[in-house]
Amino acid sequence: MPAPYNELLGATIQHLENLKARGVRHVAVAPETLRALAQSPISNFQFPIAKTPAPPVAKTETPVFAPAKKLTAPVPSEAASNPLPQSAIRNPQSAMEKIAAFAALRERALACVKCPHLASSRKHVVFGVGSIDAQLMFVGEAPGADEDEQGEPFVGKAGQLLTKIIQATGLTRADVYIANILKCRPDTPGQSAGNRKPTPEEMQTCIPFLHEQIDLIRPKVIVALGATAVEGLLGKTVGITKLRGNWQTYRGTPLMPTYHPAYLLRNQAMSEKRRVWEDMLAAMEKLAMPISEKQRNYFLKA
Repeated sequence: MPAPYNELLGATIQHLENLKARGVRHVAVAPETLRALAQSPISNFQFPIAKTPAPPVAKTETPVFAPAKKLTAPVPSEAASNPLPQSAIRNPQSAMEKIAAFAALRERALACVKCPHLASSRKHVVFGVGSIDAQLMFVGEAPGADEDEQGEPFVGKAGQLLTKIIQATGLTRADVYIANILKCRPDTPGQSAGNRKPTPEEMQTCIPFLHEQIDLIRPKVIVALGATAVEGLLGKTVGITKLRGNWQTYRGTPLMPTYHPAYLLRNQAMSEKRRVWEDMLAAMEKLAMPISEKQRNYFLKA
């Protein structure tokens, strides 16, 4: 086998071994990726693919948009250098290259110390979670205390609410990809609780990781959760109230700004829930997802 293939295969195996060591037992891989792996042997090298059944789609009977049972997640370890050439990361040509490039990107993010004050105060780098073949991607602001503790984005109260919203569309967290503008929790010196908005300098330093994630995933729709996510992706500082519900474009990809789930925790008015749901309906329509009459009527007054 050629050396580049050995490098890609080695990087992928190492990433899977790292996941296994952290207790991860299931990895979301889209059927299209499995078919590409099975049908595109390199240098006539063929190998068996163990196809794992896709997780069942969550029922959408009652989209309560209320905090759910707390999620748990494996804690990633700090690690490693990038084993792949930058060309393979920027322009992966096959499913195997995409998997390996994403693994290498993750390892670089986990080892990042470009913001010394954030690196010294964080517990874990919060890289992202979900399918690297997702058609729908959610982008938030930055990890909070729960996310910093568990190493996974959107697992606190706002994250549990986001999970409910995703499930109301008929999807699961494993079907989409979730990430943040910042991979580290903004430090709060002198405070025992609470969060702060990332500074422009912090966003500028960290956002190349997010750009690479989007370039590799190539989602068909991005949902920006809150004003900071819109500012980080589009450079717009217009209030989210004016932007939400109006399609924007991120480097050719349709982007829907909407309220952050934390806003709905503070303001649980039916009218605000409906606004967020209308934004999700627009995203579903853009993706040509089936929408039932019941889904269309969620959060409308009787």
